[in-house]
Amino acid sequence: MSIHGIERRDFMRWALAAGAVTEFHEAFLPKLKAAAAEAARAHPVLWLQISGCSGCSISLLNTVHPAVKNLLLDEVVPGQRLVMHFHQTLMAGTGEVAMSALREAAEAHKGKYVMVFEGAVPTKDANFGTMGLEGGKHVPMSEWVKRLSAGAMAVINAGTCAAYGGISAAEPNPTGCVGVTQFLEQQGIKTPVINVPGCPCHPDWFVGTVVKVLLYGIPAASELDDHRRPKLYFAKTVHNRCIYRDYIDEGVFAHKFGETGCMLELGCKGPFAHGDCPMRQWNSGVNWCIQANNICIGCTEPGFPDEHAPLYQRR
Repeated sequence: MSIHGIERRDFMRWALAAGAVTEFHEAFLPKLKAAAAEAARAHPVLWLQISGCSGCSISLLNTVHPAVKNLLLDEVVPGQRLVMHFHQTLMAGTGEVAMSALREAAEAHKGKYVMVFEGAVPTKDANFGTMGLEGGKHVPMSEWVKRLSAGAMAVINAGTCAAYGGISAAEPNPTGCVGVTQFLEQQGIKTPVINVPGCPCHPDWFVGTVVKVLLYGIPAASELDDHRRPKLYFAKTVHNRCIYRDYIDEGVFAHKFGETGCMLELGCKGPFAHGDCPMRQWNSGVNWCIQANNICIGCTEPGFPDEHAPLYQRR
């Protein structure tokens, strides 16, 4: 490190913050030096919860490396810190005070802020999901998505509902929900979009994506898959690294929960679902779905849950 001019203290802080980013190697050190050399730079972030359950926010609050207080209050990497200007669940302000803060932050940081969406966009009727008042009229969530996306540096969709519609867009979908990705395409909004799906999204996936954007900028097309997911986390299927992977080669299948064998016959969607869940696990590495003797329900995929239904039946 010393030959690259990096202080040990800065390196340790970065290492803790970037635990979710697994592509660390020596060639990265000059970039780290450049980042550390900058004065502490604030990156404005707006997080808007639309049609969803807030589960992805809860998942983010469980982040460990870094802890959420460090993520929001300290430098995520040396010289770089996030400033969360708006988040309905975390902020104290409510009503017009909160909505004014959202408008002012979007205007003050136009073209520079990262826009995070959680939940799908209701499109069937303007009254299905509104936020705030303007001129005495309720403002539809879809209008906020258009305004805030158009002025953002990048859009990060946290969770499958924001990325592809997810449970919010499942049949019969009375509110006409669609994923933010599809909605922006329909509106002709060209702001770069990164999808971090999952129901909920893993906190490491989200934090790691944000850290990578801070250090390297908007990911190149080659770093995202066909569904705009970072290949860093979604390049391989769950099945590829499953703890029961060998059973399928040996033709050993479980036919009821608790039996030894691959759970494909019980409806496991691991062969069709992408994510590094077997390696990363959940709740700070305590467990994950299949290790808990359940199936993978394929929650990171477009079309979830309708295309995977019935969940407990072989696809």
